[in-house]
Amino acid sequence: MINMLIDYIIMLCFFFSSARVEDMGRSRQRNPQPSTAPLGWVPVDVQEMELATLYGYVAKAQREVLNDAEAKALHASLETLAFLLEELKRKGATLRRLQAMLFGSSSEKTENVFPAAAPVPPEPENAPGREATVDPDPASEKAGVKPKAKGHGRNPASCYHGAEQILVPHPDLSAGDPCPECPKGKVYPMAEPAVLVRVVGMSPLSAKVVELDRLRCNGCGEVFKVPAPEGMGEEKYDETATSMISMLRYGTGTPFYRLAKLQSGLGIPLPAGTQWKLALEAAGILEPAFQELITWAAQGDVIYQDDTTMKVLSRPDLVRRGTKQRKGVYTSGLISKVGENWVALFLTGMNHAGENLAEVLRRRKAELGRPIQMCDAASANTAGDLDTIVAHCLAHARRRFVDVADDFPEACRHLLESLREVYLNDAETKGMSPSERLRFHQEHSGQVMERLRAWLQDQFEQKRVEPNSGLGTAITYMLKHWERLTLFLREPAAPLDSNKVEASLKRAILHRKNSLFYKTLKGAHVGDVFMSLIHSAELNKVNPFEYLVALQRYHALVEENPEEWMPWNYADTLAELGLAE
Repeated sequence: MINMLIDYIIMLCFFFSSARVEDMGRSRQRNPQPSTAPLGWVPVDVQEMELATLYGYVAKAQREVLNDAEAKALHASLETLAFLLEELKRKGATLRRLQAMLFGSSSEKTENVFPAAAPVPPEPENAPGREATVDPDPASEKAGVKPKAKGHGRNPASCYHGAEQILVPHPDLSAGDPCPECPKGKVYPMAEPAVLVRVVGMSPLSAKVVELDRLRCNGCGEVFKVPAPEGMGEEKYDETATSMISMLRYGTGTPFYRLAKLQSGLGIPLPAGTQWKLALEAAGILEPAFQELITWAAQGDVIYQDDTTMKVLSRPDLVRRGTKQRKGVYTSGLISKVGENWVALFLTGMNHAGENLAEVLRRRKAELGRPIQMCDAASANTAGDLDTIVAHCLAHARRRFVDVADDFPEACRHLLESLREVYLNDAETKGMSPSERLRFHQEHSGQVMERLRAWLQDQFEQKRVEPNSGLGTAITYMLKHWERLTLFLREPAAPLDSNKVEASLKRAILHRKNSLFYKTLKGAHVGDVFMSLIHSAELNKVNPFEYLVALQRYHALVEENPEEWMPWNYADTLAELGLAE
């Protein structure tokens, strides 16, 4: 019995170390490659066996042979094996897909999928929408020195806009003074001063301990205490402390216990329970701004959506027997573009992304037309009662070809290079109006997509591809959703993909990775409030820390007129009220 379990684990290890996994949805190679198994290795027979039976074996082995730690490790291995075998049974499971599940996926750029692919041809100098470039320095060309790519090198002083700005005047000279070096000239200030940047380390949350002198009368016993200095109120934690805790917790995914350990080591204790109490109280104060964000999101012209699974430990609704309540918990991400402004929403609960979007759109003004809904083709994204123009993500369709690129290199390369032309065209449309962008895509991308569609149909008509193969299922998916995948050729402002919301959902995934779960649905809502406000501020190029501080510091004003305290207009509101610092 123990030997059989060990054989299962050996099979699993060999499976990922040396064996080639055939695509379960395509026929095997006619000329199979020689086995790469290590010398002396005997193939293990794969047996169909229920997981409950194997768990029973583990329980019996634990009573007779194994200790608790060994049984726990074996139990976890069996769960891993069961998951992988289940994935292999699904159509289209490939080694690339399983590798991405276990070790994470790498970049899907064409040059990374096909390292030997021909480089992208240089674009013409007079391409529409392209800015004129400055010729490189001839001296640099002779020396063979390549110009640095954008985003590389040292950060200039202008990047440190959050740093304390200190102006140091010259100790001996001022404007108009005679030059100390020559008898004729006078000195005047230069347009740009010399700049020094000094970066220092400090605790994420610092503290001040103020000792107030007290005097007591030895006659009447009256105590005279020095008044507290300005800025030292009765509250122990101010708005900046709560904002920093929330930024670390819900902005960067740092768990409360990890921050508590760091603060303790730096001599400024901040227990995890205290952090949660501060975040919970602040979330109640920020609720009006969060609800106003939902209202603004409903007015969007384009709404990106997707969801990811989330875990909540305490679910009292599942305790009652016979309940039909949905057991799964999901965090939906919604990114809405309202004019030139962006709204990010995170909504955690039992609803899928489509159901959450339907609830948000209930707040949409009746006079507005239907918004463009960008999502992938999962049924959960359109599950709600929606009145939208649905566009599907081109990147999701492209990824299906990336997954089978090793098995069908020529066909997949053709598709990836065709879609690359479309994305290059989309890059040219930056700065154009929606109508200009539509005309540009219709003129330059329309023919590319039509040729691609004809090529996809030809693969089936000429029987070049088996419909149930990995490539066949990818082609079927793209043809099935073609109208929604190409909405950018018919609707102004329709995006190509849902990458924007995919990137934002990484915030919730980072929380799940570091903290594993929310304890209650109320705790999940606190996370939604902070993530939505923080990410909305970032999308609108606003400092999220300063934004959270302002919302808490003037929460009474926010509650009265929350529409004036959105990320894109709160600074103007502060200036109008004379509250700007």
